[in-house]
Amino acid sequence: MKKVYAKNLLMVSLCLLFFSTEAMAQLDLPRGSQKAKVSQRVGITDITIVYSRPSVNDREIWGQLVPYGMNNLGFGTAKESPWRAGANENTIIKFTHDVKIEGQPLAAGKYGLHMVVNEGDKATVIFSKNHGAWGSYFYDPAEDALKVEVTTSEVPHTEQLTYLFNGVDATSAVASLNWEKKQIPFKVEVDVTDVVLADVRQKLQTQPGFTRQSWEQAANFALNNDGDLDEAMAWVDAAISGQFFSQKTFNNLGIKSRILAKQGKTAEAEALMQEALPLGTVFQVHGYGRQLIGQGQTDKALEIFKWNAKAHKDTWPVNYGLARAYSAKGDNKSALKYLKLALNNAPAQVNKDRVAANIAKVEKGEAIN
Repeated sequence: MKKVYAKNLLMVSLCLLFFSTEAMAQLDLPRGSQKAKVSQRVGITDITIVYSRPSVNDREIWGQLVPYGMNNLGFGTAKESPWRAGANENTIIKFTHDVKIEGQPLAAGKYGLHMVVNEGDKATVIFSKNHGAWGSYFYDPAEDALKVEVTTSEVPHTEQLTYLFNGVDATSAVASLNWEKKQIPFKVEVDVTDVVLADVRQKLQTQPGFTRQSWEQAANFALNNDGDLDEAMAWVDAAISGQFFSQKTFNNLGIKSRILAKQGKTAEAEALMQEALPLGTVFQVHGYGRQLIGQGQTDKALEIFKWNAKAHKDTWPVNYGLARAYSAKGDNKSALKYLKLALNNAPAQVNKDRVAANIAKVEKGEAIN
């Protein structure tokens, strides 16, 4: 009798577990407002928006389906709520590093994205620390991390609500909500140099710090992006004579030379490049000559291209380099001479075509740089 009772009790327990699990489970079925995700990288910072996409479906959107201003939605704990800036769950926006939104700082992290749409062309974009609530039914202004005022604009009809990134450049992107004929944009800015250098400092303490190239890349980035020159110098010196490696290369001596030049130590910079030249390939030295032309140092560039032609006699692209140097100095006769020589030893048709095009330009008296 006891065994039967125990067996029945076990069956009842299993049934209760089964039905309670079924009660909590939800089927994964298609939604009318499909879920979407859009991301944009600025520098090394990722900006991601996760949202649901309702359709216009012949409805009046602004002021009707999406009421103007703050509203009591008749559910949840909020007395007044903004719009959830999408459908279904809370629209979420994530930043992997600190950013500025419309010029105001916002820490890295995940936020609930809400909007207050007003009549006319004004809207408020809200970033809430509470990103896990459903929609805007539980909105609490005390949880706002940031609110910014933006100007909306009229755009061609967009049937499904769409977030996109436009106006993307090296340090910023404009995130925009487009729906019906309204666009609600907000600008996201990143201090790319600070973010990258902070990441570099951390990475150099880990596995990347055990390769010479990482220290060279770090120094070069700091040099070219207004980083601390003393820090850049320490990094390139680590590449040249680090604890785990010690190797002078054309690349790291060139980086150090440019740092010295930026510090105003011109003589030291030039002496270091003379040391670097024998370590460079024909293409590295050619690139250095091109760099000097870009800086307007045409005499120095001609000197470097002559050195390259002597050190790498009759190889591509030494004659092409000399042609560029003479063209930069306005000596078209010499430029044409070396272009014709370059045409003979150009290694591929694409190179020959480029040289031929420059020959045509010089014959018309045009510069080729």
